[in-house]
Amino acid sequence: MIPPDATLYEILTGPVLWGTFIIFGVGVVLRVLLYVKGLDWKIDRVTYGVNTSYGVKGAIKSVFSWLIPFGTRNWRANPVMTTAVFVFHFGLLFTPVFLLAHNMMLTERWGFSLWTISESFADYLTIAVLISAVYMVLRRIALPEVRIITTFYDYLILLIAVAPFVTGFMARYQFSDYQFWLLAHIISGEIMLIAIPFTKLSHFVLFFCSRAQLGMDFGIKRGGMKGNKQLTW
Repeated sequence: MIPPDATLYEILTGPVLWGTFIIFGVGVVLRVLLYVKGLDWKIDRVTYGVNTSYGVKGAIKSVFSWLIPFGTRNWRANPVMTTAVFVFHFGLLFTPVFLLAHNMMLTERWGFSLWTISESFADYLTIAVLISAVYMVLRRIALPEVRIITTFYDYLILLIAVAPFVTGFMARYQFSDYQFWLLAHIISGEIMLIAIPFTKLSHFVLFFCSRAQLGMDFGIKRGGMKGNKQLTW
């Protein structure tokens, strides 16, 4: 269904969407380049340009260990939080990419589509994302050690992340005003993509950078090269 205000719909799914993708893509690339440029072996104490093989092995191990549920000691120490985090992020990434309605728009606009999931499965993932988000909010409120470092900004970031799911769910079941929720869904999704390079949502890509950096650190100087006389400190 196309809303009565077809012009607004066309603008949001046309030039605004293109602009969103450009800002998102360029912004993410710049964040990665700035992160890498900011690395300094004198500060970080890792020989990034030397002992590369040890560093690469450590980086790969670090990234993949943290991508596997309960793959690290820290994940295993907090099983409920770990489950919520993985469910939240899986749904956040998997649902919009393989959602049938999104791929129909891809076909309509650009003539191609990806593999799609059923609408019922998308519903389950959406509900799982929202439940996980509620749990993370309650955890921030309930645990003093988390509450003390939580600010309004953290709640705002979470709201930006889940808004496309709430509005999309409302639009799918035509709650109250379908046209309103459809446009709200498109706008909130574009806001989330634009926010990624400029907010904490940048961990979408910086997670891999930071885990790789720490992996290189441990792979080179914290046991990965134990006994190797090439180290100079």
